[in-house]
Amino acid sequence: MTESTTAPDASPGAEAGGMITRSEAGTPLLSCRDLTKTFSVAGGSITAVDSVSLDFPASSVLAVVGESGSGKSTLARMLLRLMPATSGTISFRDQDVTRIKGQELRSYWSEVQAVFQDPFASFNQFFTVGSLLRRSLKLAGVEKEEGDHLIEECLGYVGLTPKEALHKFPHQMSGGQRQRVMVARALMMRPTVLLADEATSMLDASLRVNVLNVLHDLRHELGLTVLFITHDIGQACYLADRVAVMEHGVVVERGSTEEVIFSPQAEYTKRLLADVPDLRGSLKHHA
Repeated sequence: MTESTTAPDASPGAEAGGMITRSEAGTPLLSCRDLTKTFSVAGGSITAVDSVSLDFPASSVLAVVGESGSGKSTLARMLLRLMPATSGTISFRDQDVTRIKGQELRSYWSEVQAVFQDPFASFNQFFTVGSLLRRSLKLAGVEKEEGDHLIEECLGYVGLTPKEALHKFPHQMSGGQRQRVMVARALMMRPTVLLADEATSMLDASLRVNVLNVLHDLRHELGLTVLFITHDIGQACYLADRVAVMEHGVVVERGSTEEVIFSPQAEYTKRLLADVPDLRGSLKHHA
């Protein structure tokens, strides 16, 4: 299921099917091939995601970047198996997970966790954070004693203490704290892949950097594979090893962060970069 790094369409600047690709290193933990999603509308259909193929090597960060309507969130929901694909395949640990159901799907979800855009909407506002986290663990079959240890451990990963979080209601926390709690809740399932879909877009600048740094540190501390979905190419370049750029459902360019910043090939990528100040400072995170 891996893409050949020696194929002609994998050379820098080459184009195949409208997609500019560069070589991708590492064995993919998660991958998709020709993933497509078409929606029926009055008078016809709309293709939201068009034959997307991507690899997610273990312990790496891949950012998928595009403006609203580019298809990136639809792609994320298909990878999470929250939305069926019209065609194409999803592979995890070299196993086809495109149409798995029941216990197999639950096992997949335990390893592939998500953090979404609006942390406030992800909470039941009538329960404390502690109650919500313990409920998640109970549904996963984790015993209370083990669960309490896991909660404290995962809150620690995101820079929160039980005192700061467990007895508070969601509205009593800042946006950044709520989003970090969402990351902690995802980590409690011991995932190998964390999918962050616009996870910082509703936060102000200082909180945004805080959450980006948490994701960066977790990747190194826990060996997580991170898929970072964003409309902000600046954030993508700050966090990711590799970047894939989507326009109208198609991946128009992908490569290492350095390649995309210093040698963009697609006109759409060049336009996205033109809207952002000098990104070279973002590369310090890749040292």
